Amino acid sequence: MQTTLKIAIIGTGAMGSIYAARMSDAGHDVCAIDLWSQHVDAINTSGLRIDGPDGQMHATNLRALRRFPDDEAFDLYVIATKSFGVRESAHAAAKTLRPDAMVLTIQNGLGAGDDVAAFIPRSQIILGVAEGFGASMIGPGHVAHTSMKQIRLGLIDSAPDQRLSSIAQAWETSGFHIETYADIQQLIWEKLLCNVTLSGPCTSFGRNVAQLRSNRPEWEIAISCMKEAYEIGTRLGVNFSIGDPVQYVTEFAHRVGTAKPSMLQDHEASRLSEIDTINGAIVKLGAKLNIATPYNETICAVIRARESQFD
Repeated sequence: MQTTLKIAIIGTGAMGSIYAARMSDAGHDVCAIDLWSQHVDAINTSGLRIDGPDGQMHATNLRALRRFPDDEAFDLYVIATKSFGVRESAHAAAKTLRPDAMVLTIQNGLGAGDDVAAFIPRSQIILGVAEGFGASMIGPGHVAHTSMKQIRLGLIDSAPDQRLSSIAQAWETSGFHIETYADIQQLIWEKLLCNVTLSGPCTSFGRNVAQLRSNRPEWEIAISCMKEAYEIGTRLGVNFSIGDPVQYVTEFAHRVGTAKPSMLQDHEASRLSEIDTINGAIVKLGAKLNIATPYNETICAVIRARESQFD
C-alpha cells in the first residue's frame, strides 16, 4: 500500500517541475517553491503542464509558493535548485525539519551534500543522481520533458536506513525508474565525468553535444577535461565502475545526441551557470592535490569571462 507523503520541491525549474508534477499526480501532497513569480502564479492558477516522453501531463492538485513556509513541516524536502542555491534551501528546510523527515538533494557536480550537511543532520540526507534526463522550460507552468532514464538515490553516509526505501517507493509510484545504492559517491563522480566533458566545453564553444562530438579538436579538449577529472577521482579513491572512461563518456554523448547541457541553456538565457561545481570543482581539487588541470582551468576562464558580461 502506497504511503502518501507531504513533499516540498524547492526549486521548480524544468527538473523540479517534473518531480512536482509527477509526484502530485501520484497522490502526494506537493508544495512547489520557486522564486519565479510568473511560474508560481501559473501553477496556482492552471497547474503544471508537462510535455513528456510518454505524453502530456497536467497536474493541478498542487500548490506553489515563492517563499519557504516558516511554520510548515514536510516528510520529504527535495532540493532541486541550481548548485548555488543549495545552502540557502537547506537552511530554510532546517527550520521545520522533523527527526523522521528526509532531505534529498539532486544537483550536477560536486559539493551539494556538504552544503546540505551544514544545516541538516547527515543521517537525514539523501543524495540523488538524475541520469538521462532532458528537460527545458517552455514558459511559466509549462515544461518540455524529452527523455528520462533513471534516478539513483543513496544516503550520504551509506548507513542502512528504512526511510531510504520508503522515499524510493514514493518516487517509483510517481513513474520514475529508481535505483538505490550504498556508494552514491561513485555514481556522482561517474556522472561528473560526463558533465565535465560536456557542460563547460559545449558552453565554451556554443555547441550542442552532437556538434561538439563532430568537431575533432573541440572534442579532444572535452576529453582532456574529463581525463583530468578521472585522474583526480582516482587519486581520491573513487571506486569507478567503468572500464575505459573515454569510451564511457563518448557513449554517453552519443546517447544524448543533439541535447544542450543546462549550462549552455543558462548562457543562452544570460544566466549564471554551475561552472564552479562542475569544471571548477576539478580545478579546486587539482590545486589541493597538486594535480595540473590546464584544460578545466581554461574552460572555467572562458565561462567566467562571459558571465562577467551578464546583467
